[in-house]
Amino acid sequence: MSEKGACQTTNKGSYDPDEEKNAKKLQPLDEDDIALLKTYGLGPYANRIKAIEADLKKIAKNINVLKGIKESDTGLANPSQWDLVSDKQMMQSEQPLQVARCTKIINPNTEDAKYMINLRQIAKYVVGLSDRASPTDFEEGMRVGVDRTKYQIHIPLPPKIDPSVTMMTVEEKPDVTYQDVGGSKEQIQKIREVVELPLLNVTYKTKP
Repeated sequence: MSEKGACQTTNKGSYDPDEEKNAKKLQPLDEDDIALLKTYGLGPYANRIKAIEADLKKIAKNINVLKGIKESDTGLANPSQWDLVSDKQMMQSEQPLQVARCTKIINPNTEDAKYMINLRQIAKYVVGLSDRASPTDFEEGMRVGVDRTKYQIHIPLPPKIDPSVTMMTVEEKPDVTYQDVGGSKEQIQKIREVVELPLLNVTYKTKP
């Protein structure tokens, strides 16, 4: 029997000198221990696989250096295929072309086909094709390149594109709906009232 009023519990948070001694004996990890910890969870061939991947990347880089930049990326052929002398002679012999628009084709799909072109919106000419041009490459309303002497059509040109318009074109329509957005019911309602509903309903008026 214990005395009346004595404390029946022990103090679990009491100071233990042995624990302090054990804490002083702890040593930091050295490089070998850290290297051993890094191998935890890795397979037996992990290091070999990494070495092979590094070799493959190095080989692919060397191939790209030897192969050169692709022609589709820059519009230029490989430097080994360049012939600057003949290119310079060709540029001197051929005059630069003018841009015109083919407004009408007379007698299409025949040998006597003629093409009415509009040059700078001030002059109209009825011309033919050059020897290197194919009749199947040209249509009415197309931009074409013509020479400066006989105004013969040499090459078809792509349509003129306004950069400000191409920046606003939607390349990919998103498939995200309002149901996919959670936790923003009030913000979605404001967006629909300010943006969506006025576009769908002309007579709709937003709240002040």
